[in-house]
Amino acid sequence: MRPFFPFVWLVAPLAVAAACSSSSSPSKASGGDDEDAGSDSGPMPEAGSDSPQKQKIEHLVLIIQENHTFDSYFGKWCTAATGSNPTCTQGPSCCEAGPGLDPGSQTTPSTLNDAFNAARDPDHLQACELTEIDGGKMDGFVTSSACGSVLNFAYADSTTAQSYWGLAQQSALADRYFQPIVGASSSNNMYLARAQYVFTDNMYEPEAIGSSCSLVGATTQYTDTTIADLLEKAGVTWGWYSEGYAAMSQAVKSGICPTAPSDCTLGIESYPCVYDPGDDPFAYYKDLVDDPAHFKDYSAFATDLAGGTLPAVSYVKAIGYKSEHPGYGDTVLAGVTFVYDAVQAIAASSYAPNTLILLTWDEGGGFFDHVAPPPTSAVDNQPYGTRLPFLAIGPLAGVGTISHVTMEHSSIVKFIEYNWLGQTGQLQGRDATVANIGSLLDPSLGVPAN
Repeated sequence: MRPFFPFVWLVAPLAVAAACSSSSSPSKASGGDDEDAGSDSGPMPEAGSDSPQKQKIEHLVLIIQENHTFDSYFGKWCTAATGSNPTCTQGPSCCEAGPGLDPGSQTTPSTLNDAFNAARDPDHLQACELTEIDGGKMDGFVTSSACGSVLNFAYADSTTAQSYWGLAQQSALADRYFQPIVGASSSNNMYLARAQYVFTDNMYEPEAIGSSCSLVGATTQYTDTTIADLLEKAGVTWGWYSEGYAAMSQAVKSGICPTAPSDCTLGIESYPCVYDPGDDPFAYYKDLVDDPAHFKDYSAFATDLAGGTLPAVSYVKAIGYKSEHPGYGDTVLAGVTFVYDAVQAIAASSYAPNTLILLTWDEGGGFFDHVAPPPTSAVDNQPYGTRLPFLAIGPLAGVGTISHVTMEHSSIVKFIEYNWLGQTGQLQGRDATVANIGSLLDPSLGVPAN
């Protein structure tokens, strides 16, 4: 049976949540009014500025799964007519259903279930996906001579997706959240750190713990400023929790790779059965990589929740075979279970009233989506990819809300700047131009929608 998300605490009134946070949860992270936060204005700006007068979201937990488009998971949940562009914002009738026929071939969709997900990893490199997107026609996923396949046109059924559909009903879902660059995972993850182009596809692995066990041969390292650097400068705590990190750290000390866990179907000492540093964009940066203050095994997440030491900004990453990445025997159920456990751990902790959980997928994985991406970014001249599911969860998020605001990974960076650093656009990338995430949140928080 698939987990269901019974979030009683989701619908708690904001005022109640704020009252609870004063005694039952750890104190607010510092940094909102630090004069070193990257703003020349010193203290937190007053009303009318780029930042909130009162910080109410004290903790952010971002959970990042892998390789599914919006249509592949929500194409059968949304019920508005394909192409109708609904403007209402409440429930599945306010987002477009996926088309019943593929635009390029007029074939019917396959059913994306656990067996289907486990059996095949679609081509999702940039060169392939550009032909599938076909300048916004979205008609090459089946017919592209480079990489098209009838199996790219697939929608999850109600059994497979019911947990995420139920979560959308109780939370807030964006139907115009796009992967920031066409292509594979690592290039898209970099936007979570830099809000701008760094490299294409999975071109490099970081010079980090675990790179010796990676299937990617070339390594690299960068020294640019990331959102993590800005948080540290402002005295705001952050951490990246990776499943499998401790096992990898221990193994490489002995010059070996970790043994694959018994429940990893592929059974190899590499991705998806062991930690992959290429899934962590901060691992590419010399001043951050493998710093034990910030790089943690996922087991430490429960410890920090229970011990009152959760950072203000936390990133959570499942080991590959629990990330929903297609192929390699990986099931959707394993990913849903991981997400469920993480969210329930937060809900059961003292952090629940003041924590915003965001759930997204790194990129679309080569699956079909019917909505054309935005134009090429004027900031870094890189093309947007397909839509991704993006949900805001917890008492600070909307309930049953559908946002039609165009967003992407850089929008999360912009929100972090807004909520903790006093000024957006500090990385001088897309964080200066993309929309913020306020359309998914309780309006009384005052977080901008743009």
